[in-house]
Amino acid sequence: MIGLFKTEVIHRRGPWRSFDAVEFATLEWVDWFNNRRLLEPIGHIPPAEAEARYDAQTEVQAVAA
Repeated sequence: MIGLFKTEVIHRRGPWRSFDAVEFATLEWVDWFNNRRLLEPIGHIPPAEAEARYDAQTEVQAVAA
């Protein structure tokens, strides 16, 4: 993941004017990576949505047991 981040953000969008600019770009990329990126292997949904579904399913199973 670090290599992907460096390729997609650090190298493509630089040179950077400040640490704050790098920090903001990092926050944007992490948000995209976790909340908006669609993954084919899990049904073309974002990882955060898949995790929420898993947590809800696990909670229902725990209550039923």
